[in-house]
Amino acid sequence: MKLRGIHHITAIAADPQPNVDFYTGVLGLRLVKRTVNFDDPGSYHLYFGDRTGRPGTAITFFPWPGARRGTRGTGQVIATSLAIPQAALSYWKSRFEQFHVLCEQTSTRFGDEVLRITDMDGLLIELITSPHLDDVDLDYQSEVPREFAIRGFHAPTLEMRRLARSEKLLQMLGFELTSQAGEHRRLAVDATSTSGKIDIVERPKGSFGVNSAGTVHHIAFRCGDEAEQLDWRKRIVDLGLQVTPVINRFYFHSIYFREPNGILFEIATDGPGFTADEPAEHLGEKLQLPPQFEPHRAEIERVLPPLALYRQLSREPSGIQGSG
Repeated sequence: MKLRGIHHITAIAADPQPNVDFYTGVLGLRLVKRTVNFDDPGSYHLYFGDRTGRPGTAITFFPWPGARRGTRGTGQVIATSLAIPQAALSYWKSRFEQFHVLCEQTSTRFGDEVLRITDMDGLLIELITSPHLDDVDLDYQSEVPREFAIRGFHAPTLEMRRLARSEKLLQMLGFELTSQAGEHRRLAVDATSTSGKIDIVERPKGSFGVNSAGTVHHIAFRCGDEAEQLDWRKRIVDLGLQVTPVINRFYFHSIYFREPNGILFEIATDGPGFTADEPAEHLGEKLQLPPQFEPHRAEIERVLPPLALYRQLSREPSGIQGSG
């Protein structure tokens, strides 16, 4: 038994409106769910992905207005990497120039081109070309042409101080070392899937990251169903790691644990999915609350700031800008 790849990556943002503007207006993803942080219902939890936010495409955010900028470092996912077609690199360079988003083309990684940007809060994002793209649903409103669109995740980078114990855990989860180049070690549960890969960097003297705006909160991996998830939980407990009970996140079920270098891992089920409480054609348009919070809707809506979709974004230098 092995995991099925990346389910989602959750990061921390500051203000929610610039977050929505950037990920829908600039990157061309779809806002597939507008809900609340189940552990903090006074703040949003926003999900972006393909048409239905299927596992392997969903990047999610906890927007905390006024949050201070965090610091990337050891014990974190330091780069959130997204897959693009091989012919899309020039398009994205031009698009980032239009929106005055600073971008840098770095050296190739395992034969793929890498374009690096940061979002409004400083979250490091890599757009990586791939000859083998996962099947995603791009049938939704977006300014980005489908032939250049983002196709889910592609080998995000995890930074660790001491690799041995973490690599042993990842092997138990089904990841196998497929290649190594410089400081990057690539592990995969499915070498044919972009969302089935991660990269690991070992930095024994690296500074520990500080979680806040512009950093990744956790990375979630896919499992098929609740029975499989319970099996994984038992295996992780048997390794001596502290694991949460199964938590119902309404759109999937989750367990959480920290791997030996401190990165927060989640194992999430593929279903029920984001169409559990609204039809696919209207995903993300309205605030959706889990049943336990529905009686408090009026109070929650008074606290949350309003969000606008499909805003016409400025291409002037004072508009959308990424920053390091």
